[in-house]
Formats: sequence, C-alpha cells, structure tokens
Amino acid sequence: MDNLKSEFESTEGIEFPGKTYVEHLLKPLFQDQKDYLFEAMFKIHKAHTIMLTEQKIITKEECTKILEGIKLVENLEKEELTYSAQYEDLFFLVESKIGEHIGDELAGKMHIAKSRNDMGEAMYRIVIRNYLKQTIENAEKLRHVILYQAEQHVESIMPAHTHTQPAQPTTFGHYLVAIYDNLSRDITRLQRAYQTVNQSPMGAAAITTTGFPINRERMAELLEFDGLIENSYDAIGTGDYLIEAAQTLISLMTNMGRWIQEFLRMASKEVGLLKVSNAYVQVSSIMPQKRNPVSIEHSRAIASSAAAEGMAVLHMIHNTPYGDINDTEDDLQPHLYAGYEKATRVISLMRAVILTLDFNKERAYQQARENLITITELADVLARDYGIPFRTAHKKASIIAKQSDRENKELYEIPLSKVNEWLENIILEDRDWQSIIDPKHFIERRKVTGGTNPKVVLEMIERRKEEVL
Repeated sequence: MDNLKSEFESTEGIEFPGKTYVEHLLKPLFQDQKDYLFEAMFKIHKAHTIMLTEQKIITKEECTKILEGIKLVENLEKEELTYSAQYEDLFFLVESKIGEHIGDELAGKMHIAKSRNDMGEAMYRIVIRNYLKQTIENAEKLRHVILYQAEQHVESIMPAHTHTQPAQPTTFGHYLVAIYDNLSRDITRLQRAYQTVNQSPMGAAAITTTGFPINRERMAELLEFDGLIENSYDAIGTGDYLIEAAQTLISLMTNMGRWIQEFLRMASKEVGLLKVSNAYVQVSSIMPQKRNPVSIEHSRAIASSAAAEGMAVLHMIHNTPYGDINDTEDDLQPHLYAGYEKATRVISLMRAVILTLDFNKERAYQQARENLITITELADVLARDYGIPFRTAHKKASIIAKQSDRENKELYEIPLSKVNEWLENIILEDRDWQSIIDPKHFIERRKVTGGTNPKVVLEMIERRKEEVL
C-alpha cells in the first residue's frame, strides 16, 4: 500500500501533463478544437496580422511572411496535426508549425496584443454564429413548407383539442398557421441570438486590452462581426451569448417537440388524419401491416436531445465566476454545437415529412362531427338569435350535451323534436339546428381576426407571405 503512489507516478509522470490528464482531457479537447475551431482560428490569425500591419505594429514585409506561413499551415491536412504534450493544445501547435516555415520569432509576432482568451472567445462566437445562421436558414425553409400546406387546407375541417380532448371544429390550415407563427417567433429569437453572438471580443487580450495601439473596430470588420464588445472584461468574462444561444435552442426544440408529438398522434392508425409518405416510414420486421412513422418519432427524440444539450450549457455556466473560466470554454462548446447539429436534423426531417404528407379530409370531417364539439354554437345561437341570456344559453347547451351523452348519440343523430323537448320553453327552428350540427357552418361563422373562416385564414397566410418577402 505504501508504494501505491510511487507505482502510479512511475507510469503517470510527475510533471505536467500527467498521462491521465493527457488521455482524458488534453487529447479530447485537442480533437474538439481541430474539429470545430480550425477554420475560425486561421481566420483570426490572418485578420489580426492585417490589423497589426495597418497599425504599423509590424512591417508589411513581416505581414507578407506571416500570412504565407499561416496559409501553408492552414492548407495542411488536418490528420497531420496530432496532439503532442510539447504544445499542450492546438493553438500552440499551430504557432509552432507556422514557426517551422517563417521562424519562431516572426511567428511569435503574430500574437502581439492577442491572447488565447480573446482569440478563444472570438472563435467560439464565429462557430456559433455559423450554426445560428444555418439554423435560421433551415427554419425558414420549414416555415415556408408549413405555410404552403396551410394554404392547401384552409377548408380541411378537423377537430381541435383542449386538454387532449375534442373541443371545437377547426381546419388543418388554421392549425398549421398557428404552428407557423410559433416557429416564426423562434426564428426571431434565433436572429436576436445571432446579433448577441456576432460581436467581436478581439482586442480584449487576456482581460484588460493591451498597451499596443491596436484597432479593435477594424478587427470586428475583418472578422465580419456586427460590432464589438466594448468593455474588455465583459468581452472575456461574459457568458450571456452562450446562454442566449442555448435558451433559443431550447425554445425552438421544445416548441417543435410539442407539435411533432401532435403529428405523431394524428398519424396513428386510430386517429388516421395524417399519412406520412412511404419515403419516411418503416415497416415492422414481423408485422407486415405496419407503417411506422419513424421519421416523426426520431424527430421527437432528437428534439428532446437537442434541448438537453442546451440545458447542459445553462447548467455548466450556472454559478461560475464572472471572468475567464474553463466552464464556459472548451468543455461547454461541443454541447452547443451538438445541440444545433441535432436541431438541423429535426428541422430537415420535419420539412420533408410535412411537404410530402397527405391529410385525410373525409376522416377529419367526420371526427369534427363527433363528440358533440359543435355544441358551443347552440349556446351562441340561443344568445344571439333567440335573446336568451348567455349564461342561461350555456346551461341549456350543457343539458343537450349531457342528454346526448346519456343516450350515446351524436348531435346529428338527435331529431329536432327531442332537442326542443330537452330545451324546455324554447322552440329551435330546423335551419338553426342544422347549422348547429354542421362543423362547416361552425368554421365559417368565426370570421373575426384570427378565426377559422377560410377567407380569414387565407388573409393570414397572404399577410405572412408578404412579411417574409
């Protein structure tokens, strides 16, 4: 037992970096940096070198040689860059490789007024802004497809649900416009997150800027940032751009997950409203009749996983010091990247599913006639056309609903004479009863802003088309 420590140290080593530290931290981080930050790193090296030259901190001749060295290493196959304990991480290895071509002294000048701190923050922001941009573009494609299908189904009547129970008739088009609007707000959140992320920290150096006369605004311009984070402590210490990117990811995937779950329900054999294209279903290995909508299932699962990646980011930042700290850096970043990669998969899958699905109009219409879901119109007719106080009218409608349920009949199966008997002292006309039991009439009657009337829904669709032009 006395020799346990010495035996361990004999293989582990007693100088930095220990073998365990290499295998379980430095090597995995090196691979992450190579996978995600490589291009951003060289973009920053080139921009910083140009800025140093413009500020006359280095000469034009030095600039030319440094840029040549940067280009040579940038063009290396990534496989040629492998972890070495000599360099600790990818940043130092790249500087050394550049030094092999132009000399260590000149390669070192590339880092005048630049720290791994501001460079790291800038790289993270460049990578995250690219993920945000890609997600916005894909979400807009999904939004376009949703609106396209909504326009095809402004008259496709179906039941709306509240508390998971059949509630009132609506249309598939009206339902899809709701999903479109929900997604549009998440696109707005993504755009806001992009603006927060796309600010330059370069020039903050370690955390207090530098004594060299650099031009931070020029660096922002060269790196295509929208602006810069003025306070250097804020530039290094802040994590809010990570929080906002994570929260937006969580919102997008949570909101999508809710209607993806609805789509899965509507695609079930029992409900039978949606038929997923053969391109996106799988058959059972043993049950030949099965058409499993696995594309929607996978989308739901991946959306949950993407939201969980966002939650991991929030938890890793929570209660960390306000400053340069590893919690917000290399260990955290892959969660955000993985989350947005998963979001892209979900968005792409659902775009394909929605564009190619079929909606069973006949079955949906029949379901909209069942479960007494037009009964609200009885209360409205009594109050509007027969002068009955609304609360009394509502009670009368409730009586009809209970009696119908007791007799296990749908409204359209009940003769008007029986209805008038149940209403007591109110004689409902046949034309009114026929309109009450007709979901189409129910839909058309709701002409107010945002209602289900097909013309109203078409107007909503046209306005949304104009808004995105």
